[in-house]
Amino acid sequence: MRVDMAFRLLIYTNLCNMLEIYCLDLGSVYIKSKEAPAKDVLKDLVEMCRGVQHPIRGLFLRSYLAQVSRDKLLDLGSKYEGAEDTVMDAVEFVLQNFTEMNKLWVRMQHQGPVWVKEKLEKERSELRDLVGKNLHVLSQIEGVDLEIYRDTVLPRVLEQVVNCKDELAQYYLMDCIIQVFPDEYHLQTLETLLGACPQLQLTVDVKTVLSRLMARLSNYAASSVEVLPEFLQVEAFAKLSSAIGKVIEAQVDMPIVGAVALYVSLLTFTLHVHPERLDYVDQVLGACVKKLSGKPKLEDIRAKKQIVALLSAPLEKYNDIVTALTLSNYPHVMDCLDYETNKVMAMVIIQSAMKNNTCISTADKVEVLFELIKGLIKDLDETATAELDEEDFKEEQNSVARLIHMLYNDDSEEMLKIICAVRKHIMAGGSQRLPFTVPPLIFSALRLVRKLQDQDGNVVGEEEPATPKKVFQLLNETIEALSSVSSPELALRLYLQCAEAANDCDLEPVAYEFFTQAFILYEEEVADSKAQVTALHLIIGALQRMNVFGVENRDALTHKATGHSAKLLKKPDQCRAVYACSHLFWVDDQNGIKDGERVLLCLKRALRIANSAQQIANATRGCSGPVTLFVEILNKYLYFFEKGNPQITSAAIQGLIELITNEMQSDSTTPDPASDAFFASTIRYIQFQKQKGGVMGERFGPIKV
Repeated sequence: MRVDMAFRLLIYTNLCNMLEIYCLDLGSVYIKSKEAPAKDVLKDLVEMCRGVQHPIRGLFLRSYLAQVSRDKLLDLGSKYEGAEDTVMDAVEFVLQNFTEMNKLWVRMQHQGPVWVKEKLEKERSELRDLVGKNLHVLSQIEGVDLEIYRDTVLPRVLEQVVNCKDELAQYYLMDCIIQVFPDEYHLQTLETLLGACPQLQLTVDVKTVLSRLMARLSNYAASSVEVLPEFLQVEAFAKLSSAIGKVIEAQVDMPIVGAVALYVSLLTFTLHVHPERLDYVDQVLGACVKKLSGKPKLEDIRAKKQIVALLSAPLEKYNDIVTALTLSNYPHVMDCLDYETNKVMAMVIIQSAMKNNTCISTADKVEVLFELIKGLIKDLDETATAELDEEDFKEEQNSVARLIHMLYNDDSEEMLKIICAVRKHIMAGGSQRLPFTVPPLIFSALRLVRKLQDQDGNVVGEEEPATPKKVFQLLNETIEALSSVSSPELALRLYLQCAEAANDCDLEPVAYEFFTQAFILYEEEVADSKAQVTALHLIIGALQRMNVFGVENRDALTHKATGHSAKLLKKPDQCRAVYACSHLFWVDDQNGIKDGERVLLCLKRALRIANSAQQIANATRGCSGPVTLFVEILNKYLYFFEKGNPQITSAAIQGLIELITNEMQSDSTTPDPASDAFFASTIRYIQFQKQKGGVMGERFGPIKV
């Protein structure tokens, strides 16, 4: 009996559905016959559909009504003969159908037990397009102009959206309004549309709705410059900013990421529509700071990414970090970031500057810039230093070093202020950072010194001007700080660079001081034998290029160089350093530095050390080492012989050649193809000089090979 009743009910339901659809089709045909005004027929059809209160059946029935009546909706321009319908009748029909469909759609959530609520919500979500099609139809009616939309359509739709108090319906319908109606309409009715946002349920994702609205308006502004005055006229920025503030205030439980996302969208809109209004940009940043102030450092990864996007937007828009430096709230937003995210944003800033080849040319801007990137130039979080990735750290510090090279001003006074500002910041970087950041600062200062070479610093004025002496004093203090953080080799190199610059400026006391500091570092800090060899050769090379020293200072420095050369740990290193010192006493391009006797003394001393090395090798290994050192000394003899040193004679060269030949023919000498080839090349060179003739041929003539 129950099965029979259920079967009868199913048949009855299907018959009702068929009858309803038949009535709708009949109404459609009747409208086409033009025997009655379309508005009356449509009104009757709407009333007929009210009899179906089952949510799903009612939705599909009204959706079918909207479909069959779509081409019957008349606008002001299309009239049948004797027709009395207007566009307002069409609008009223669609609005009534939309209202009833939305009520049915919302009612679906209350059909069925609680345990199937999730399933019902999924079904509701799948049926949402049935309701939204009504708004799509409204947007396509030609007669719906801005006036009708502003006075009738939008208020009625928003009233239904707010009153339904359903999260899914409110979110979908607000998004639908934004997507289907023209951008021009949104702009002219912005205040009305935004006024509904704070009235939505607290669980509605208003940030996405507003973000999409601002995205559409941004694209509309970018489509033509002719529409920009409209944005100014309606005060779009002020209305959007106010609406966002009200939404955030109303939704007290809105996550930080949601609030920041709204400010990102507002900033994007501002940069598209009002790029010249930096005060608007700063206002958005200030509002974000206000929201974040008083809260602990962000831990939400999504919120961090949103803030990075917020701070990156002005850089991408203006392609000029200098513009961002003028925004007073920019540093305050940076302060809201944790240590790691602060470093990420600092790298974005530096990369922007390098990409656009931006020159920061004032000390004030440098102060702001280095305050922004402080996460890279000093430890903000001591607990994070132990977890540094070496490769990432090197990349970060190399980026800072490249940035320092981009700080420049043609005015010497301002450039000195820039150098002082940079120095103040990087000196707090610690022992790990200074080896990366000090060298570029030193070379920037040396570039300033070259520019100031002609100034003597005797200018009288209220403020002491930038002079080489003043810069050198700053350099000395800076390198001294570097030498105290376990980078003596680097500090020594920088001292020598400064000494050469002082030489070019004809400042003998300054150059001597830098050499003195270099020797002190060598004696007290450079302990590794290989590092000592490298450092000593650097000192000798730099000293050779000096022409500022008087006899007394030069003798003191050369004496130190030769003394340290003879004290190196390994005999071969001693030999090479000693014969390198011979160049300190014979410099072609400087008058008065041609002391042939001391050159010969250095070479003879090197020869004794080489012979000692051979004897040690013979005693320890039972055979002599290669003759490479002797061949190298022979080449030094030949060099000074060609330069005209009277102390270097052909007989001395002949004796050295015979010594090398005997050593090579000795059974106790270790064969070495490299040494043999080196000696053979030297002999060929002597033969070439003899065959060349002229003065040089006569000088090389007595040498027998």
